[in-house]
Amino acid sequence: MKSVFVLVLSILTLQSIYSQHNVQLAVLKYSGGGDWYANPTSLPNLIRFCNEQLRTDINPEPVAVDVGSQEIFNYPFIHMTGHGNVVLSNQDIQNLRQYLIGGGFLHISDNYGLDKYVRRELSKVLPESEFLELPFDHPIYKQKFTFTNGLPKIHEHDDKPPQGFGLFYEGRMVCFYDYECDLGDGWEDTMVHKDSRATREKALQMGANIIQFVFTQ
Repeated sequence: MKSVFVLVLSILTLQSIYSQHNVQLAVLKYSGGGDWYANPTSLPNLIRFCNEQLRTDINPEPVAVDVGSQEIFNYPFIHMTGHGNVVLSNQDIQNLRQYLIGGGFLHISDNYGLDKYVRRELSKVLPESEFLELPFDHPIYKQKFTFTNGLPKIHEHDDKPPQGFGLFYEGRMVCFYDYECDLGDGWEDTMVHKDSRATREKALQMGANIIQFVFTQ
């Protein structure tokens, strides 16, 4: 029943994302000690940018939703971030699985230190799938804004290139994971990280591409 509900919700969002704040985005709350609440200004700023640049009408106020809650099915797009450990209970795993295979979408932005934990836990959610690095010509990089070299590099950590990974179920991307990029940091208020205007603009443009891709794939 939940799968049908989410699928219908996803179809409706294609029609309503451009009108009357019918679509609301969410931040994922999880256990394990990681700071799921990092980057509190990120999603509101991305929403504002999308409403201005894509002419969407997304609710300007995102909400926090627990991964094991029934409330997760109210939101077609969920953002996950943090720096540390992630632990999903059996209920969390089943709930998130039903959400993803039923039409929901998860965006994970590694805030540095999240990688090994999300890979471990997402392998429990979708054991039949694995993260695949997306080629630079993937449509997610060619929405309103074109990124010929894939993800922009927002913050440096280990001198590694940014990578974008997709998790697929029956041919549909259900999760996009930006690694060594710090995309969510780039969405934050300017005063938080003192990023240049150009860097912040690239981060927001890539975020808008993700939103546009999710609601049109």
